[in-house]
Amino acid sequence: MSESAAPPTAAAATGGRRRQPGELFGVVSLVVAPVLIGLLALGLYLFYQHLDLENAVQQQRSALAWRGKLLPQTQQLILIAFYSTLLVIAIAVPLGILLTRPAFRKIAPAVLAVANVGQATPAYGLLAVGLILLGQGAITVIYALAFFALLPVLRNTMLGLESVDRNVIEAGRGMGMTRLGILLRIELPLAVPVITAGVRTAMVINIGMATLAYTIAGGGLGITISSGLKLRQNDVVLVGTMLVALIALTFDYVGALLERFLKPKGI
Repeated sequence: MSESAAPPTAAAATGGRRRQPGELFGVVSLVVAPVLIGLLALGLYLFYQHLDLENAVQQQRSALAWRGKLLPQTQQLILIAFYSTLLVIAIAVPLGILLTRPAFRKIAPAVLAVANVGQATPAYGLLAVGLILLGQGAITVIYALAFFALLPVLRNTMLGLESVDRNVIEAGRGMGMTRLGILLRIELPLAVPVITAGVRTAMVINIGMATLAYTIAGGGLGITISSGLKLRQNDVVLVGTMLVALIALTFDYVGALLERFLKPKGI
């Protein structure tokens, strides 16, 4: 008499692959994060609606005007952070690829040292140097922030490419793939999760540092936060900082989605 078949395991039910605890946490976080962001946005909205701006002092009413002040400043901050991060990607990813090639590995420590200078220099200092060299305005802020956030993307690009299994690369060579083909079809796809993590870090850094853009006439929500601090108006400071936090959390969540869906299947 034959033995009864064993019940299917959880791994078999999911295609023979059991989810790891870290992967399960990542899936849950992708669901929980937008809920928390939505609750934070709702709380800020309710707080803003309950402010008695009609009877507030002129400075507070002016600083918290949505269409006249907060909306344009929010747009300015998003654009500064977006373009500075885009510039970081355009510089750091190709540079990271170049520095992982055998002919350029010798100069990699020197280039990383220069990028580390940007990370170690206070943002005020970079903005001051940018002001001297390029003048005031949002363009100067974009260049300064790009230099400030260069290191995470450059370092992660190099780490991601260097962590690719050499056996996989050798297999590609055995199939007759060229160096460019191996880079585009093997190395970069496998390095995408690490590179995307660096981009997320750079984006959050740039959103936070973009609040200093007002110091050289670059606009942004730093104007509201600064005026609230000077006038000792806690409501103004709270609204400005919460808007910055919402922008940072939202872009970080978008980066998490990209990191997950750009990851090659099976990793």
